[in-house]
Amino acid sequence: MRFRLLVILLSAGVLFTACDDDDDTTTDPMTRTFTVTVTNDMTAGAYLASGVFNTPTTAGAPGPALPGDSYQFSFHAGPGSYLSFATMMVQSNDFFYAPAAGGMALYDAGGNAVTGDVTSSIMLWDAGTEVDQEPGSGADQAPRQSGPNTGAADADNTVRLAADNFNNLPAVSDVIRVTITHNPPYEFTVTLENVSNAMTLMTMDNGSVPVPLAPGVFVVHGMGAEPLFTVGQADRGEGLEGVAEDGAAADLGAALEANTMLSSPLAPGAFAVYTGNNPLFTSGQADFGDGLEAVAEDGDPAALATALAAKGNVQESGAFNTPVGAGSPGPLLPGGSYEFTFEASEGELLQFATMLVQTNDLFFAPGQNGIALFNNGTALSGNITAQISLWDAGTEVNEAPGIGSNQAPRQSGPNTGMDENGNVRPVNDGFSYPAVTDMITVTITPQ
Repeated sequence: MRFRLLVILLSAGVLFTACDDDDDTTTDPMTRTFTVTVTNDMTAGAYLASGVFNTPTTAGAPGPALPGDSYQFSFHAGPGSYLSFATMMVQSNDFFYAPAAGGMALYDAGGNAVTGDVTSSIMLWDAGTEVDQEPGSGADQAPRQSGPNTGAADADNTVRLAADNFNNLPAVSDVIRVTITHNPPYEFTVTLENVSNAMTLMTMDNGSVPVPLAPGVFVVHGMGAEPLFTVGQADRGEGLEGVAEDGAAADLGAALEANTMLSSPLAPGAFAVYTGNNPLFTSGQADFGDGLEAVAEDGDPAALATALAAKGNVQESGAFNTPVGAGSPGPLLPGGSYEFTFEASEGELLQFATMLVQTNDLFFAPGQNGIALFNNGTALSGNITAQISLWDAGTEVNEAPGIGSNQAPRQSGPNTGMDENGNVRPVNDGFSYPAVTDMITVTITPQ
């Protein structure tokens, strides 16, 4: 029970009474009311994976893929994912090889991974950024151009299928072969092989020349997205021009990377105000069996909140499950916030847990030692995200984040993944996660 202590000291007939001080910045040994706000900062609709490919498989440094060379890149993708990529046809002004604007499906209608030769899904595109000269002989084409971006602007600035205006364009399959291999459950490797030769590109002026491929980009996305271009519209100015004209992939790669992030709801969680040992978990030890597993795997805080309320070193506890502004409990979507309020006194600590939903058993929580709510009587205030970590509950085997079949919302029911029988620990599973500060913001406000 919380109470206010009235201290009465009698000395020489004088009465002294200790009283509360309402100044937030002044030493105050009494109980304060705190409100914690947990905000989901993840970007809705972000790409799942992206990258630049620039080094042929037989080379030790970036460069073009000459006849017989290949580029390779790998990523994780689940059912419903699509792949887009772009690589320059070097003997041109601004032509590039790519799938359709919406990408190519990585799984068929039956949920089976697409593998093998997929070259039939690749087309030769015109970026619409530079006037077309005869392929293989134009003065503003690599390797003949004096520098990057040297050609005249195209009067038709729209992205479109490349036109064979000089009657010498080779078939796509005579230049590039694209194959996909699948390492279950979710890893894919794509190989772009240059299959051209000295007779591939016929020109009226120079006889025949091979067709190098140039460094490019890839991106994994959902159905309906057009991450690289839209047919009939101008280049977006994000770097496709650099890829298509000069094989310069860095700018477009950076633009894609800025929009590549695990996008996930957060789930209802539980909190505790306590003294002594952390009542939720001990790093390096197995889950206590008090309900953290249900929070971390399925976003259900009921059992953990009940268990915390019964612990002798817990002064206040509870569940937070309703987003601010919502009328009922539910997940916390990007841009939304949970809030919970409690009272605490000097020497007490805060601990909480909320699930990163698109994972098997990962959760956000303060460090092992919790968060001190006072510093020499001054109440904690402001942004405390730096004290939050992403933890692995060690209760379920981790799958690739955002695509695993035993992760919500894809799992068939609660507690369906393979038991890990591990320990609670900071996440370190070989998969890539955004920085905590890019996924969540936690602030605390004393009253």
